[in-house]
Amino acid sequence: MRADCLVFFGATGDLAFKKIFPSLYLMQKRGRLGVPVVGVSSKPWSDTELRDYARQSLEKWHAGKGPIDERVWTELCLRIHNVSGKYQDVATFQALADRVSGFGCTRPVHYLAIPPQAFETVSAGLGAVGLNKDARVVVEKP
Repeated sequence: MRADCLVFFGATGDLAFKKIFPSLYLMQKRGRLGVPVVGVSSKPWSDTELRDYARQSLEKWHAGKGPIDERVWTELCLRIHNVSGKYQDVATFQALADRVSGFGCTRPVHYLAIPPQAFETVSAGLGAVGLNKDARVVVEKP
């Protein structure tokens, strides 16, 4: 079954800035994204602030390659959302569950672009609110 939402932890981190946002842009450009994207971070950012961060990422990544396709950016921008909180706090995961279910998503993929020592905590948090049901977890580490 295909995932119906991308949740990525570490949304305000270096990996997101350098790699994830440009990859999401390319997926959107190729018509391969098609799902809401929910970033999870410890910074108390709004959706708009995360979108601004994503835009900065794309501007830096796209420098020297010509202009960013504004149609693609607008489509991507409308998909990006943020949930802020601490990974040790079940309220963070409840807010995430509320956000994901608000989009009608039932099969999220959770991308962990976070330090390895947080994997267990995040996995337990996902399970505590039922976000592990029919979900996948991708670990971003060698």
